[in-house]
Amino acid sequence: MGTPWIPLLLSLVLLSYPPTQTAQNLSTTTYNFTSFDRSDASANNFTTLGGADGPNNGALQVTPDTSNPDPSYFINKSGRVMLIQPFKLYHPINNTYNHVASFNTTFDINISRLNNNTLPGEGLAFLIAPNLSAPPAGSFGGYLGLTNSATDGNPSNKFVAVEFDTVKQSYDPDGDHVGLDINSVKSNLTASLSDVGIELSPVNPANYTVWIDYDGGSKRLSVYIANQSDPKPAKPVLSADIDISKYVAKQSYFGFSASTGTDYELNCVLKWGLTVEVLPKDGGGLSGGKLAAVIAGAAVAVLVVVGLIVGGLLVMRRRWRNETNILGALRSLPGTPREFRYVELKRATNNFDEKNKLGEGGFGIVYKGVLAKENAEVAVKQFSREKLKGKSDFLAELTIINRLRHKHLVRLVGWCHKNGTLMLVYDYMPNGSLDTHLYGNNGMKPLEWDRRYTILAGVASALHYLHDEYDQKVVHRDLKASNVLLDSHFNARLGDFGLARALDNEKTSYMEDQGFAGTPGYIAPECFHTQKATRESDVFGFGVVILEVVCGQRPYGAFQGGFKYLSDWVWTLYREGRILEAVDKKLDGEFVAEDAERLLLLGLACSHPIAVERPKTQEIAQIIYRSVPPPAVPRIKPSFIWPMVESFCFDDNSFYSNTATTTATTTERTSSSNYA
Repeated sequence: MGTPWIPLLLSLVLLSYPPTQTAQNLSTTTYNFTSFDRSDASANNFTTLGGADGPNNGALQVTPDTSNPDPSYFINKSGRVMLIQPFKLYHPINNTYNHVASFNTTFDINISRLNNNTLPGEGLAFLIAPNLSAPPAGSFGGYLGLTNSATDGNPSNKFVAVEFDTVKQSYDPDGDHVGLDINSVKSNLTASLSDVGIELSPVNPANYTVWIDYDGGSKRLSVYIANQSDPKPAKPVLSADIDISKYVAKQSYFGFSASTGTDYELNCVLKWGLTVEVLPKDGGGLSGGKLAAVIAGAAVAVLVVVGLIVGGLLVMRRRWRNETNILGALRSLPGTPREFRYVELKRATNNFDEKNKLGEGGFGIVYKGVLAKENAEVAVKQFSREKLKGKSDFLAELTIINRLRHKHLVRLVGWCHKNGTLMLVYDYMPNGSLDTHLYGNNGMKPLEWDRRYTILAGVASALHYLHDEYDQKVVHRDLKASNVLLDSHFNARLGDFGLARALDNEKTSYMEDQGFAGTPGYIAPECFHTQKATRESDVFGFGVVILEVVCGQRPYGAFQGGFKYLSDWVWTLYREGRILEAVDKKLDGEFVAEDAERLLLLGLACSHPIAVERPKTQEIAQIIYRSVPPPAVPRIKPSFIWPMVESFCFDDNSFYSNTATTTATTTERTSSSNYA
């Protein structure tokens, strides 16, 4: 009968050769600008055209800034601020079809009147232009710096814009609307912003965030807008089907255009993020000679391919079973977060480029990435432990954090499992980890006192949620400064749940089969004997973090007086009545003495060698929020003695035990000098 599958294999080999496009290998180019000033190096990315003031005073000033007090300076002006980088926006596949680039952009705008007595005028537009030319003459007023009376509607304009108009023209729905402009300011589609409660240029200035998503595959453009502090809306305010390859130049530029009229306003872009799909260069098709060579080579390669397929099928069968098992476990989780495709995360991290590596630990490597579709920065955690244990850690972390909801916990965005590679995706924390700000020698300014206090309050709130407010008790098991992450406003977010475990409500501890896991310096002394993680051991780790933050010192090292551990040194200063001498010298005395003493005493109480003498998280939060006095701490640090008698076990109904009875044998005695 022959082998009918060989022609099929040959066809597959031929089809695998990329004749005119390589969409599966496409990358993206991303820009993120969080502030704008002429003195910044990022200003070199822009060209300022016409009456624009350009990057200045923290914003892209697309029309004149307030540097000139003469009102006539603002009247009848038009300007553009454009990225100087051109982008290829479509790639010909054949005579009738183009592969069109997808792009996403997010920007914050402020369109403000100069005073309460003026009316707004005229508007701002996000622009895709064919070149870096200045706005045409006469493009002020309702032309928004895009066209003028002579050129409006001319196909040779080759621009597409999304306008944010503040003045009603005869062809506009009202004075506050968004519109899709194609070669003309007479919009192809408009949407009133009054329907979503937005006034672009109110008497009291307001900042808005705009998201514009364009899918080159579906040829659909969507525009979203919200108050700056609000999340991206579920529904776009404007959505349109548009094949931009029919209207724009193949090589085009992104930027902003704006204008004023007899009434005027400041048209400012405060932040801007842009991600554009990178298309292949022209001339990538197959010639006749190349096609013949591919056919000849493919005929020879078929025999090799057949052998590889037979062996590969056996490997794939085993892998498929493993994939099915773990994917089934993941997808069966209640409230499962988003599942990412591996290629999405590969693209987001630029193929897991070393330059994007944020850190590395026992559980894996963390990379910074940018999700092209959402134009959102994320942290991608790639698990690196051996497969069986790695899957266990991965499932443990996902199972726990998947259901946690608290403003001081790092938010889980999604997950990915592909060919044995396990990944979790989190919100990116732009200010990194707490330890880098405490000990970094990269020119960072020391954390101010108020910021330190607020960070500790946030961590305390998160820990109280894990221990007492979540429907399961969760022990973090690795609470340390490097696992406290800081968002753009330096709010604390507790992260890295790779060691965390959920406890049934009737249980008080979790036992590690292979020895207690954690970080030296933060591990409570009893854990070396019990191999159990408890809420008390979490509190011990938090006590160490408190002392680190107040003292600006690592938990162990060489301290004055020959002490090896930070808590021993602070406890000695406390005994001698000099506890405030422990406060970080980098603060130069800029701290609140009463609060510093409050935190130092709390840090010592949490670091108490005897587990049941440590405060519970509810009292910790009350102390930090100044609702109750600082804890009473013995002047001399108690010794840790093992074993403890049975009456000295965890008491789930009180902050402290009423007694502190201990006993010891001569062969099993541990002094307080170890991690206490």
